[in-house]
Amino acid sequence: MGKIQSFKDLIAWQKAFLLVKEIYRITGNMPVEERFGLMSQIRRSAVSIPSNIAEGYGRRRLKEYDRFLSIALGSLNELETQLLLIHDLGYTSKQSTDECLKMIEETGRLLGGLIKKLNS
Repeated sequence: MGKIQSFKDLIAWQKAFLLVKEIYRITGNMPVEERFGLMSQIRRSAVSIPSNIAEGYGRRRLKEYDRFLSIALGSLNELETQLLLIHDLGYTSKQSTDECLKMIEETGRLLGGLIKKLNS
């Protein structure tokens, strides 16, 4: 494992970034009337995850880093809720939903591990 020189080297950030791209892909076909509603909200939640990982990393203080990672984890939970909602509303397929849920679970494990490591 190489030395972390940038937030982009963090696997949690990499997985969260891929998750954002997948969320944008699956929400691209949502109804036009949801453009400023659920589509916008779910995309903001998704973007918030890698953004907060990056911002926390850039703060260079462990307490602030931990706070931003916690915000990212909160956004991840928000995203999961919204994903379940758009699935129940029939805007995403079971396959797309399940794929995103797996990505959310993996990102959550990585974030949790990063938070645990910072606090040890």
